[in-house]
Amino acid sequence: MSARTGTPDPAGPGAAAGPARALLGRGAATGRLRHVEVLPARAGERVPWPGWADPEVVAALERSTGGLPWRHQVEAAEHVRAGRSTVLAAGTASGKSLAFQLPVLTALRGGDGGGDRGEGAGAQRGPARWGGRVCTALYLSPTKALAADQESRLRALDVPGVVAATYDGDTPPEVRRWVREHAGLVLTNVDMLHRSVLPGHEHWASFLRRLRYVVVDELHGYRGVFGSHAAAVLRRLRRLARRYGADPVFVLASATVADPATTARRLTGVDVVAVTADTSQRPELTVALWEPPMVQPVADDRGDPLGDPSGAPGRAPAAQRRSATAETADLLADLVEDGVRTLAFVRSRTGAESVAAGARRRLAEVGPDLPEQVVAYRGGYLPEERRALEQDLRTGRVRGMAATRALELGVDVAGLDAVLVAGWPGTRASFWQQLGRAGRRGTPALGVFVARDDPLDTFLVHHPEALLGAGVEATVLDPDNPYVLAPHLCAAAQELPLTEEDLPAFGPAAAGVVELLVQRRLLRRRSTGWYWTRRDRASDLTDLRGAGGTVRVLEAGTGRVLGTVEAGSADAQVHRGAVHVHRGETWVVDELDLEESLALVHREEPGWTTHARTSHDVRVLAEDSRAEHGPVTVSRGVVEVTSQVTGFLRRRAGTGQVLGEEPLDLPVRRLRTRAVWWTLDEEVALGALGAEGPGGAAARLPGALHAAEHASIGLLPLLATCDRGDLGGLSTAAHPHTGRPTVFVHDSVPGGAGFADRGADRLRGWLAATRDAVRSCRCEDGCPACVQSPKCGNGNEPLDKAGAVAVLDVLLAALPPGGPGDTGSGEGSGEGSGAGSGADGTGHRPVP
Repeated sequence: MSARTGTPDPAGPGAAAGPARALLGRGAATGRLRHVEVLPARAGERVPWPGWADPEVVAALERSTGGLPWRHQVEAAEHVRAGRSTVLAAGTASGKSLAFQLPVLTALRGGDGGGDRGEGAGAQRGPARWGGRVCTALYLSPTKALAADQESRLRALDVPGVVAATYDGDTPPEVRRWVREHAGLVLTNVDMLHRSVLPGHEHWASFLRRLRYVVVDELHGYRGVFGSHAAAVLRRLRRLARRYGADPVFVLASATVADPATTARRLTGVDVVAVTADTSQRPELTVALWEPPMVQPVADDRGDPLGDPSGAPGRAPAAQRRSATAETADLLADLVEDGVRTLAFVRSRTGAESVAAGARRRLAEVGPDLPEQVVAYRGGYLPEERRALEQDLRTGRVRGMAATRALELGVDVAGLDAVLVAGWPGTRASFWQQLGRAGRRGTPALGVFVARDDPLDTFLVHHPEALLGAGVEATVLDPDNPYVLAPHLCAAAQELPLTEEDLPAFGPAAAGVVELLVQRRLLRRRSTGWYWTRRDRASDLTDLRGAGGTVRVLEAGTGRVLGTVEAGSADAQVHRGAVHVHRGETWVVDELDLEESLALVHREEPGWTTHARTSHDVRVLAEDSRAEHGPVTVSRGVVEVTSQVTGFLRRRAGTGQVLGEEPLDLPVRRLRTRAVWWTLDEEVALGALGAEGPGGAAARLPGALHAAEHASIGLLPLLATCDRGDLGGLSTAAHPHTGRPTVFVHDSVPGGAGFADRGADRLRGWLAATRDAVRSCRCEDGCPACVQSPKCGNGNEPLDKAGAVAVLDVLLAALPPGGPGDTGSGEGSGEGSGAGSGADGTGHRPVP
């Protein structure tokens, strides 16, 4: 491994060649390039095909791969063939698909792909057929794009006798019945299992009684509350399969994750064998950490500083760091101009549109044919638009694509040379997964991480060992979360009455949740079990992804559907007056109808962007633990977060100058979740702040707490497997529950996902990293790289950077050393909580 720090020499030994070297050279010359690390190529280890594999399957896979399989592929396939549930955790482009295709396709052909399954329930040996199907298999992916990609690969294999078909929300009704009755391998997702397959299991009886394999691809994508929901759905699937006499083997594939066997077991509820040695060939990968430069705003023709968020005339322009979006757009344009096929991952839908538009504008200055080679790809596009864009990227008609993480998981795009990652994607697993999109055909690849003006991004580009020298995170999911279990136990009871024997599969919390559901009259206890009491569908009680459905975006006058946005973000994204970007075109929202779940828009280029403003509050419902350390008290427990979009700012496009603010009348959203909070003795806090500034220490305290809250939220993803968007917070100089200066950090999902609890477990290390990041930032009064937040509902006011350091010093001095995560490093104000996720702000309908 070759690493270069400080001002790296991109032309040194092993550095990227050609256009990539030129790009890194420009970055080093301008001070943008903070670190370069070259991961050398690795030779693979091939082994013969196993003797039990069906010859037609082997021939098809040989045509696809061009040779013998890697050793880890055969090792995993042998476990699966022997009837052992298996997880294969290996790097991107290591051929994980072949490991399950080999035994599954062999079994579907009627060969000995299932091993010795015994003579009891689930015994399915030999070539016996039911209705033309030897056995059946489910393939589950976390995204539609990945399922569509897998189906195209299977069609390309063209294995005789194997019928594979996709069954998802885009499948026409007339096709669904054919899929149920004829497909041996059904490609779908846990959302469709939850909403269609399991509630209508009678229609799937023929398929379920033959179910031999369940393939769960991209295991690392099942984390947080979505992972907990998926775990409950898979337990419901196992329960119904047993009722039909099947006992399927689970086959899981994942990018490298910490402790994959434990993650797989928590997701599926069954014991799993882990195969973790990656024996595939890997091309050389050059990884660059890139920090956009500071830029000095200039005054406009009225003397107002461009980019000053207050818009107040006469204020001296302040230097600020160029946005990662603008920087990535330029990098994408440079690479496309040089003929480098590039994929840029951007954190948001709006950001993806902005990067693509910026790259096209720059390329238009070079040549008239270049702009059409750059496109955006994101959720919210119509299905036929997404499939066409994927094909254009594969064929090379598109050389540059700005995409959300919808393209992160598994879609095989051959021939990509470079990947740009605009902003920290949330986990190291996601980071390496995104970089792995390049170099998938053995050619040297380039990966560039472009830091946002954000505490965590800034920390990572200045501490590359925290990114490149650390292992990937454990995948956090909590299958015992009662807020997740409750609607799934209702759904299970509607599918088949729940019995005492069923409950252990749903975990130790299930019995207590069932009794609560009986008290709330959602379930009724009878001698034969628990029954669902209502006429409506129990599966409608929850949305697995916490989105609460979608809001359609329609063109006013014509009713043409432009796309969709998640219902949970509709208040902030498509409120009345919002500027909405779709495929590079700007639209303005005329009306948001929450009851009908639609937003009406018209085409306009207003010259400004819009930014929602929100208000928040946190109420403590239950304090599970409390630890007192002198002037500091640390607690964790259950809280209720209320959130409301109260208005929006109009900012001049390109400068960010505030042009005005308009009020909105939107509903209050409520979220019941978990939080960690810490309080300070007021006298100690005021003493640490001193009497500097107008109003003295008392006037500084709210800004100091607010800044510490923002910074701690920004750094928690370094310790917990989460994204900043998974968290929220609030700070106040006197909270009603504590009566003291208090900072809350909470999960932004119903019932919690373990993120705040992870912070509480590693409190000292977390706060030490936070303090160090704020203190080392070179700005004077606070910036997005340390204490400002892009989600702040109060416009990042007030903030006191120096006060935050003082407050964090008090905390660290009081906390005992040596706890978990101790690195040895020596709202009143609220950040967005995500509480607008559904009708009750929880992402699923409340259980009455």
